Parts: sequence; C-alpha cells; structure tokens
Amino acid sequence: MNRTITGLCAFGLLAAILSGCADGGDASAPSVAGSPARAAGNEAQAAADAETAKAPVKSTAEPFDFDVDPETFAVTIIKDGVRMPASKPLPKTAVTNVVQTKDAVKWTYPDKVSVSITKKNNDLDIQIESAGAESFQWPSIQADQYTLPIGEGKRIPAKDTNWRQFLKDQTLTWSESFSMDFFALHAGSNPFSLVYVVTNKYNNDVHFDADPNVEYQFTHEFPSINPDKSYGFRLYVTKNDPADIVYPYKSYVAEQGNVVTLEEKAKRNPNVAKLYGAPQIYLWSESILTDADVNWPKLRTLLKGQLGTLLVQLMAGTADGNVELASVLEQASAQDYMDKYQKGMVLSALNQALKMRDLYTAERFPDPGADAQKLIDQGVDKLSEEKLYDLNKLLTGQLLGDAAGDPSTWGQADSTDLIKDMHGAGIDHAWIGLPNWADGLLNPQLVDEANKSGYLIAPYDSYHSIHETQDINWNTASFPDPALYENATITRKDGSKVSGFLGQGRKLNPTLSLPLVQQRVAGILQDGVAYNSWFIDCDATGEIYDDYSPAHITTQQQDLNARLARLGYMANDKRMVVGSEGGNDYASGVIAFAQGIESPVIAWSDPDMREKKDSPYYVGGYYAPTGIPDRYGKPVPIKPLYESVYVDPAYSLPLYKLVYNDAVITTNHWEWGSDKIKGDEQERMLYELLYNVPPLYHLDRAAWDQEKSSIVAFLNVWSPFHEQAVKQEMSGFSILSSDRLVQSAKYGSELSVTVNFSDHDYKAGAEVIPAKSAVLRNGKQSQVFHAADAV
Repeated sequence: MNRTITGLCAFGLLAAILSGCADGGDASAPSVAGSPARAAGNEAQAAADAETAKAPVKSTAEPFDFDVDPETFAVTIIKDGVRMPASKPLPKTAVTNVVQTKDAVKWTYPDKVSVSITKKNNDLDIQIESAGAESFQWPSIQADQYTLPIGEGKRIPAKDTNWRQFLKDQTLTWSESFSMDFFALHAGSNPFSLVYVVTNKYNNDVHFDADPNVEYQFTHEFPSINPDKSYGFRLYVTKNDPADIVYPYKSYVAEQGNVVTLEEKAKRNPNVAKLYGAPQIYLWSESILTDADVNWPKLRTLLKGQLGTLLVQLMAGTADGNVELASVLEQASAQDYMDKYQKGMVLSALNQALKMRDLYTAERFPDPGADAQKLIDQGVDKLSEEKLYDLNKLLTGQLLGDAAGDPSTWGQADSTDLIKDMHGAGIDHAWIGLPNWADGLLNPQLVDEANKSGYLIAPYDSYHSIHETQDINWNTASFPDPALYENATITRKDGSKVSGFLGQGRKLNPTLSLPLVQQRVAGILQDGVAYNSWFIDCDATGEIYDDYSPAHITTQQQDLNARLARLGYMANDKRMVVGSEGGNDYASGVIAFAQGIESPVIAWSDPDMREKKDSPYYVGGYYAPTGIPDRYGKPVPIKPLYESVYVDPAYSLPLYKLVYNDAVITTNHWEWGSDKIKGDEQERMLYELLYNVPPLYHLDRAAWDQEKSSIVAFLNVWSPFHEQAVKQEMSGFSILSSDRLVQSAKYGSELSVTVNFSDHDYKAGAEVIPAKSAVLRNGKQSQVFHAADAV
C-alpha cells in the first residue's frame, strides 16, 4: 500500500477556494468563515490573523423583531421584512396575567406554566416556569432543514427519505442524544437560520414525527424532586453558514466560563500535549500467558495430570463454568496435538487462574519458592491486586515448569515488544488504551515501555453499573461492599430499579461513588504502575438520571455534577489525562479527549447487527479467548440507511469542531474504530483529515503486523497536521460542490484541508482535486493525500 504525496502551487486551488473564487463550486454554499487567504509577504495581515485567532468569541447574531401570540405561544421572527415562524402554534388556550412592553411580554396558562419573553440585544430570552404542569411541550418545530448537534453535527433536510425513515416516531433524550445545547432551523431560500440555545439541559425529550416530513417537539418535565421548575431558550437569527450558526452557542458557552482549551489543560498537566498528533489505539494484550510462551507438547502432557484437574476445579467458580474446558481437555487427551480452539480454551483458563485470589493453598504449593513465600507471608488476602498477580505468576510458573519458561518474559512479544515496534516505526505520539486495568497490573513492563516511548497509556474504567456479586471478568461493575447494590442504586419514579449495562445488575448513583472511585484507584496505583491517562466509560454520554430513592434523592443535575467530580478527581487530584465515552460538551472543561462524537454506537437496537449471527451486518461478540474480539476487530458493512445517516459526508457538519476543536480531542466510539465499517476505509481516512480526528485502531500483534504499513503511512500525513491544528480553533468550513462531497475546513489562519469524497475529480479553476483525496495546506506548503492508493 502506498499514499502519493504531491505538491501544489501555494496560490493555486486552495487560495481560490478560501477566498471564494473557485469555479465549479456550489454558488449557494456558505464560504469559509474567518480570515481570508492572505497574500505572501503581507506581515501586517499575518499579525492581524494572529490577533484574530486570539480574539474572544463574538456572536454573529443578526438584529431582528418579533411577534408573539400568547394564546397559541406562536413566536414569529421578523428579519428584513420576512416573517419566520420560530414554532408551530399550540391549540388556542386561555391566558391570564398578560403584561406587554416594548421588548417583552409575559403571560400565564392557568395551572400549567408562566411564560416570559424578553428581547435582549440580538437574542430573544424565553423562560417557561411551571404553574402546576408536570411537563410542557414547547417549541414544536417545523422547517425545511434542521442543523442538529447529533454527534459531531448533522444537516437534516425535512423531506429527505433516509432521515424520515430513521427519525420516524423516535423520542430522544436531550442530554444524551445531543452533544451541545442548541438546535437550528432553516426555511427554503431564506438566507437566515433561527438558532435556539437551550439554557436548561435537564429533563428534556425531543420527539420526531416524519409524516409527511421531519418535524419535532421539545418537551420538558418538571420532576417533583427538583425545586427548579423552569426551562428556557435564547433564540437568535444567524446566517446559514455553519460557523455563523454555532457562534451564538459558542458565545453562550464562553459567557458561562465553560471553555478550557487543550493548551490550558496542558499547562496544568503537560502530558495532555502527548495527545497532539496521537492516534488512539486499544491494545489487546489481556493474556499475559500467550501461545508463543508455551511449549505445547510439554503442556499437553501436564494437562493430562494434576494441572488439568486443577484448572477444571478453578473454572468451576467462574461465570463461564468448567464444562467446556473439561470437554476440551478430554478431547485433547486422546490426540497427539492441540488445535487452535483447544489452545485458546486452555490459555483462557490459565490466564483467568492468574487473577484468582484463591489460586494459592498450602496443599497445592507446599514449596512455592523464596520469592513467592515472601508474598505469601504478607497474607494472600491482604496483597494488592498487582502483588497478587506477581504471586500467581510465580505459582503458575512453578506448575508449568519448562512448558512455559520464565514468567517475566510471558506476553512481552505481544505487548512490550509491540510498543517498541510502533515507536521504532515512527509513531512518536499515541494514546494506548487497555481494555482492563488488570492488563497493566499483570504486565507493568508494558506500561513502563509506553511511558518510555512518550505515549499515554490508560486503563478502561467505569462506575456506571454495579453487580450483586463480584466477578473478576467484569471488575468495573464489582465493588467490595455488597450493601451498595441495595443502598446506592438508582430508583425510578415508579419505584423500580434502573438496570445496568446489557440488562445486568443496576445503575450506581454517581453522587455516592466518589469514595469508591478513590478506593479503587488507590488500589490500582498503590504499587506504582505508571498509568498516565484514564478512560472513564459513560460519564460524558449524557446518560443521567433522577433518582427517587428516599435515602438519596438525586436530580439529573446532581447526577451530572457528580460525574464531573469523579472525572475532575482523576484529572486534577491524580493528574491523569482523562477521557470518556461520548463527549457531550458539559464535560469539555475537564476531559481532554472523547470517544464517540465522530462515530457513535451505530444502530444499537437493530437485531441484524446485534443478535443474528448469520446476518452479514452482525458486528460480532464482545468476547474472544485470545486476540481482538469481533465486536471491535471484525470489519462489517452497514445497511444503506445507516450509511446515509451516520456516515454520508453530505449530511455531516463540524458543529462540535467549530466550538471545541482546540478544547477536546474527539474520535470514534471504540466499537466503531477507523477500520470497522467495511468498504468505507477511504472515506474514514479523509474524514479524519478534514475534521482533525484521531484514527482509532484495535491492535494486537497479528493486526499490527498486517496493518503496519497502512497505519504508518496514514499517520505520516495525519499526525503532523493534527499536532498543529488541534491547538487552533476551526475558523471556517465550506461546502464546495453541489453534491456536497467536496468540503474544506480551516484551522486558525494558516492551516486548511480540502477533501473530495466523490468518485470523480473536482476542478476549481486551473486546479484539480483528485477523487478520494485530501489537500492539506500549511501556509505556503501543500500536499495531496490519495486515499484511493491506500486500501
């Protein structure tokens, strides 16, 4: 595989595009916001551009007038003589307490809500307070096109067949399904959009109808446990350029003091800068004892004796049980070889045994050796997790003898040596994620090597679910105090408990979790394992709850604040580079990276993808005895509908990047890494260049050996650009072609990238952007990346 890099004239295609002079573009498409391309040698303009990059956020909202009909709550915006409905009218209702002035109006729907609307500068401040209502639906939105912060951002034409099918009768929780607190609507050829900024993110739902076209209703619940009985909006008028649409919200966030840039985070913790230009890589080296470590003829002999009997006994107490292992050992005893499946079962059992606190007994190990005895003398039940693993490696090494060699070498070829190979291949920056914190405790050499290579390395951690009994194979949901299952879990309004992930266990109330976080993290780190990053699942997804448990009543806002507190504990007290799932922007001040904004979990409830193993769309299972589970490593196609709404660049907009490019590094959900969607490899690389997104890979030794050349070649282009662009604001975004498949993004005043997602060359003046290519520019330097040559 190879990628062709060719030079372009510094003042050719991109200069024309960025100054709005390119031929063949979409005449109705918005131009790049921010500074225009400047002439060479214009130092004054360079200085001005630098100052512009540092300037505070300024709203691009337009002036307007408004009308309100209190009886129907119909709000109409008047701009340049054109009347734009901001909401559909409600059924006509009697009102009381109507008070109207030049720039404000107030009224009450008796026993329902009180409404206050005030014109402030260039926005309309709308406040709705319960006067007895348990919930209230407003606004109801109907327009020709919507701009919604779903993930990174989507443009949704109301008449579009795909979006009508996808959104029909869907009800989405606002805090979870929308990454930022605004939405916009646009009518026909009107040059302006209406932008709603949501000022209370809690207890909101959005319901979509699609007959005949997409429209939606916004509903707020006033929970009995929440003393705040209000919600509201700021309503703006902007031009239709995506940068203009997001700027009122960007201004609002800055006004709230919620913008913390990556450079500011790096001043507090210099390790944050290691994310710049870094791919995000999950390293699957969970098995410390691997196939390469074992002499199988010798181990097969041992398995026929006491070792096989011991493993069967030990597995009896696990969630998977011992029946399958016993069957495998019986089959192998009649063979003069062991096949791949049988080896996998035996290795899985041995690696599970290495984590067990009851592996040691004096009867099993009457002479454990001097090093093991020192640990045993400390009391096996009192050993830290890492010291327990040290003991069990010594004991298992004694059981295996020369069938496995020195325990200090186990697993190193697939872990430590793999990190060395990556660094030696020129990958100078990387974030390494371990699927389980135990991986680093079993193999601290791996963690040390990642640090030595200048990488970030993090365990996966979660405090979302809690199980009734502890399970070493699901340790994130295991907590030492059994009373927590009854006394610290979330209760619905109807008295039922909220189930945990995959319907197992329950959801843990985060306001009660911080001592558990502190206890767990202290236990993991107590022997000095050199983690310098931490990934906490779920906390930035917006999956938040009201808890009606009488002993710990909790509002959604208190739930969210507790999640931020535990993220902050890891970032500030433990000085970790912290990331989380999703990346909804309430967490942007504390997390440095997020996984899920760019590609979320696709079609969670589609049985063809999740349940039917014979379906071509089946994404695979969560478990593999060795290597990368299919759920993460198996490329699969997705249905045409999902291809359109999740992936098609014609519907995508960089709304999140226009607000947070220099504040949070966002990438794909780990279930949908860069190579997961079969047939979309080229488009994913181009998207990652255009949107400044780290590729997310799942690697083990086999995957690295197979994909090394492709990964390194792409990173040679992507990493230097990202390392610079991530420190800049996204200063503009343009759609250049009528099919919306040629797009351009600008970062600061010097960096830009133009991508042609289409299958045909795109001509702009005398310059051509080849099909499936990206043109990157840094000042006068430019290069072309040809994705078509890369797969």
